[in-house]
Amino acid sequence: MAEQKFKGQVAIVTGAGKGIGYEVARQLALQGANVIVNDRDPELIQKASAKLNALDGGKTYPLAGDAGDINIIQKLVDEAVAQFGRLNIAIASAGITLFGDFLEYGKEPFQEVLTVNLQGSFFLAQRAAKQMISQQAGGRILFMSSVTGHQAHKDLAAYGMTKAALEMLAKNLVIELSQYGITVNTVAPGATLTERTLEDEDYKSTWARITPMGRAGRVEDVANAVLFLVSPESEHITGQNLIVDGGWTAVSVSPY
Repeated sequence: MAEQKFKGQVAIVTGAGKGIGYEVARQLALQGANVIVNDRDPELIQKASAKLNALDGGKTYPLAGDAGDINIIQKLVDEAVAQFGRLNIAIASAGITLFGDFLEYGKEPFQEVLTVNLQGSFFLAQRAAKQMISQQAGGRILFMSSVTGHQAHKDLAAYGMTKAALEMLAKNLVIELSQYGITVNTVAPGATLTERTLEDEDYKSTWARITPMGRAGRVEDVANAVLFLVSPESEHITGQNLIVDGGWTAVSVSPY
């Protein structure tokens, strides 16, 4: 059985139906946390929660809905308190990637990317922070950034812009929230093997070739970084970004 480092802690993880978000929720639960898990697909998040509840660890409670919707965000915080009595950790893992040529990119995909990636993260942090402040026990907030917030990537102008913005948001919230004992950090994954990325049959081999460490990332690599930044060991780390990319941003070889 995993070390119960998060026993008694209560977390929210958005985008937890699959991929990185699911692995983050899984590791938190294995280490004793109770977790409100969210995805906009009701069937997917119900199945994910059932799998997590079969583990020998903390319990999860599923809440389906768009993580960019402020009403859903408030429900996530309210449900954490209703189900488990408090909120200690909020992880904005939900995000949407909509590729498109800059010169042809339309208003609808632009607004969708901003709503999920920025609005969702901003207001989850706001509503979670209010709850944490009321508890007077500090807390941890984490945003999921990306290497595309550091290096230009073809057809991802809007997406990369949102990810860079999240890192600035984390820095700014140091001023707003440090006095309450709340840390705010970001993790920036590089190429990572998930259900979505593996739909491209060349993805794994391409990124293994151009990543200095010789492979694309695994969801466990990202989740390990996330759990460190929301753990007691990181209580003096805030406003920082941790890149998890096998060294890719050091060389930035294009996959194209």
